[in-house]
Amino acid sequence: MSRIGKLPIAIPSGVEVKVGTEAVEVKGPKGVLVTPTHTELNYAVEDGHVVITRATETRTARAQHGLRRTLLANCILGVTKGFSKTLEVIGVGYKVAVKGNLVELAVGFSHPVIMEMPEGVEAKVEGQKLTISGTSKEVVGEIAARIRRVRKPEPYKGKGIKYDNEQIRRKAGKSGGK
Repeated sequence: MSRIGKLPIAIPSGVEVKVGTEAVEVKGPKGVLVTPTHTELNYAVEDGHVVITRATETRTARAQHGLRRTLLANCILGVTKGFSKTLEVIGVGYKVAVKGNLVELAVGFSHPVIMEMPEGVEAKVEGQKLTISGTSKEVVGEIAARIRRVRKPEPYKGKGIKYDNEQIRRKAGKSGGK
């Protein structure tokens, strides 16, 4: 049995879980999220918990068991607390600004890079730190990765856009010998 898949998911107060044939819908104080179900798994809501069991013992059922449990747990966590990623913009003259649902990056190009935030994702700036937050872990992570991809941190000076907790491996520059 999958160590992750067999764990029941607690449903906090104020969260409603509806199990359908195609998807599981999770409603909470921060919004509504939907995650697809799998045909080889059984979903059951029992006394404040969601339990996922395998209908068959096939390879795909075993592979999907832990995955689907984690996706559903992320949906429940997203509609209660939400998810966020923090990015740091490092470099002389590098700036980040938020205008409505647009993030404007000035990172050494001849033009500012403008990125639009999808519905349900919010961006905040404090100095050189950009915080992306929302209910869906997948969407928040994807948007943060796209912003980082605009100007990845380089190993010599460390300039670029990096995650808050990311360590940049630095390289020595030219030796300058004869």
